[in-house]
Amino acid sequence: MTVADLITVGIADDQALIRRGIRLLLENEPDLVVVGEAANGLEAVALARTHRPDVMLIDVHMPELDGLAATEQIVADPALAGVGVIVLTTFELDEYVDRALRGGASGFVLKDTEPELILRAIRLVANGEALIDPAVTKAMIARFSESTPPVEERLPDASLDVLTGREREVLELVAAGLSNAEIADQLFISAATARTHVGRVLMKLGARDRAQLVVIAFQTGLVAPGGHRRDG
Repeated sequence: MTVADLITVGIADDQALIRRGIRLLLENEPDLVVVGEAANGLEAVALARTHRPDVMLIDVHMPELDGLAATEQIVADPALAGVGVIVLTTFELDEYVDRALRGGASGFVLKDTEPELILRAIRLVANGEALIDPAVTKAMIARFSESTPPVEERLPDASLDVLTGREREVLELVAAGLSNAEIADQLFISAATARTHVGRVLMKLGARDRAQLVVIAFQTGLVAPGGHRRDG
């Protein structure tokens, strides 16, 4: 494995024990390298600007500047365009998920999830994809199926009419949390073709990233409660 193959990661959490645990988890992976730690949101932003890691793991509750505000600052900085953010939290509260996605996070993972999911999230986000914890996804599906969120909370007001049948299939699989490679396997197409389809869906729906595509799939009714496609 060459240096170019390594994924660099920054860790931001106000609890030293949590930072240490995450560092130990990542250091056991040959393709992951921890480039720095931060104990508050201001340090997280500074770490991102200094090291420009491929991925920042950021806790929601931190002093000085909370993790969601730190995420917004990192994503808004053109110099940090290559830094993907995964928000970590002990809670799956709607307002955290909404703000994290609107703020530009590419991942949202609960701290008590399986370590393998955190590792998968890091690798997907480093590859330009996104991952939302399945437990959070279920809550989002239920929320969007029960009521229409206020206009000010909505993401792009997209109509699926602009999508081809294949692109709708791709959007449904993105909403199910599948990576480009998994979408390719599911649809019997190449990974490059899957990536092209995802890119076109992003462009047509005016979405910033895959995380926003997940929410759009819920808002438009493509994904119904339980993660199934809603006919019609």
